[in-house]
Amino acid sequence: MTSPSENRLKQLESIEIDIANVVLHAGQAIGELSEEKLNEHMTEHYTKQFFKTLEKVEKSLSEQINYLSQVATGQPHEGSSYSAQKDAQMAIHRQEHLKSELNELKSICEG
Repeated sequence: MTSPSENRLKQLESIEIDIANVVLHAGQAIGELSEEKLNEHMTEHYTKQFFKTLEKVEKSLSEQINYLSQVATGQPHEGSSYSAQKDAQMAIHRQEHLKSELNELKSICEG
């Protein structure tokens, strides 16, 4: 079983490969356009592949950015205990404050 961070790394590797394919398809389309005898079918094929892969990259990068936005703002997300840690820390602070208030009341009542 893979961890959430390993899954994220695999997704980023996949995006990297797709970006390389975008550049490859663009180069192939431009190469076809530079030929003396234009092969419209191949040019159209490479152009479609370029746009299809570019759309996939855009979608994947948007998902990654949304994930990073969640992490940065402390919203719950898979594989994170940040939210629970933050809640526990706040509970400890409230407990310490209540202790202090009770000790103050105790000293007033005894005084």
